[in-house]
Amino acid sequence: MSENPMDLQTLFHKMRKNDPFDESLYTKYGVKRGLRNQDGTGVVAGITRISNVHGYVINEYERVPCEGELRYRGINVEDIVNGCINEDRFGFEETVWLLLFGYLPTKEEVASFNTLMEEYRILPDGFIEDMILKAASANIMNKMARSVLALYSYDDNPDDLSMENLLRQSLSVIAKLPSIMVAGYQAKRNVYDRESYFIHAPLHGLSTAENILSMLRIDRSYTREEALLLDKCLILHAEHGGGNNSTFSVRMISSSRTDTYSALAAGIGSLKGSWHGGANISVNHMLEAIRENVRDSRDDEEISAFLQKIFRKEAGDGSGRIYGMGHAVYTMSDPRAKILKAEAGKMAEEKGYGDDFRLLDAVERLSPAILSAKRSEGTICANVDLYSGLVYRMLNIPPELFTPLFAVSRSAGWCAHRMEELATCRRIIRPAYRANLDQLPYLPLTERKEQ
Repeated sequence: MSENPMDLQTLFHKMRKNDPFDESLYTKYGVKRGLRNQDGTGVVAGITRISNVHGYVINEYERVPCEGELRYRGINVEDIVNGCINEDRFGFEETVWLLLFGYLPTKEEVASFNTLMEEYRILPDGFIEDMILKAASANIMNKMARSVLALYSYDDNPDDLSMENLLRQSLSVIAKLPSIMVAGYQAKRNVYDRESYFIHAPLHGLSTAENILSMLRIDRSYTREEALLLDKCLILHAEHGGGNNSTFSVRMISSSRTDTYSALAAGIGSLKGSWHGGANISVNHMLEAIRENVRDSRDDEEISAFLQKIFRKEAGDGSGRIYGMGHAVYTMSDPRAKILKAEAGKMAEEKGYGDDFRLLDAVERLSPAILSAKRSEGTICANVDLYSGLVYRMLNIPPELFTPLFAVSRSAGWCAHRMEELATCRRIIRPAYRANLDQLPYLPLTERKEQ
């Protein structure tokens, strides 16, 4: 092969020469970076009847912090979780129903719906072998996105945008994602970790949470307490308004009238990011760094000093972010974090995670002073990612599946928002970007000089 003087590093330096521009232009032109207003609130881009994320009130044009509240179709998510606890039953399936149909199902509707979802759980013949095992991914989220896109090829009517067809596709993807996730994890273990793998099919008569644990464990064994805890996690992650990055991605792409599989794959790609669904993995890495550098999990001064190092980009991943802290909407509290913290606190000691729980509790208590004093961000609270990873670890769920589990759950909200977008908005989402370019003449090839 002949030598090429143009290597990747050379190309990179050429590209970087044209990258910088004056960031004051954002202020000059009133650009709302990240589609955020100057006070950090989101630009209103639509109307939804699916859920409400409430974390502050506006008083005299100023944001006033308040306790966080999350409602699915008007019903407080804490009431949904507590209702399932009081009746000692699983609730993710009825949460899917609530998000898609707008009301809580009857006992008979739940039973019929569960039977229908069991039928949709079955993957096409040869799908696991052809689409998952033959091309493993180090990150399960990429495998899930590829697999969802592949389902298009197995659909006899993939591009029909009628509500009836959209509902069929939505139920099919929601039901199949747990099996896709677990199979993707097994493929990863075999190819990247050099470990033996096993594939369990979903079983009839089990909830989504039970089937996930059954498929994930080689002996299929799990306790009811474990399955109910995972079920709570699925309920809490199922939906979070139309403005979160992955749901907005699904709505934006749906507005172009593309197919369901393309739209949901985009949601998975968004959720993978470390600033979104991948944040629970980042919390896990941050916790490892704290454990390695803090000798006493009960010493607030030592923990605070290390958190300040993280904030100054002297420790952790160098981003300066204290993962699991702060939220775009919630100010005083994230209701999901409160529920998961309570659940984690119940079993941390008996599962051998007492020190980890105390460290995360310290992060929650100490970080607001560090972040508020130096960034003037106002009231800062823990978000759901701070405790979700700890709960998953107590369930013996591997870290590679923390974010994929988020996707399994959030698929319900994505599908509800996709159908709402197509039914109500009926206009392609097309924000504007202010161009910052000089007018340059076109030069013939013979007159160009290397830059």
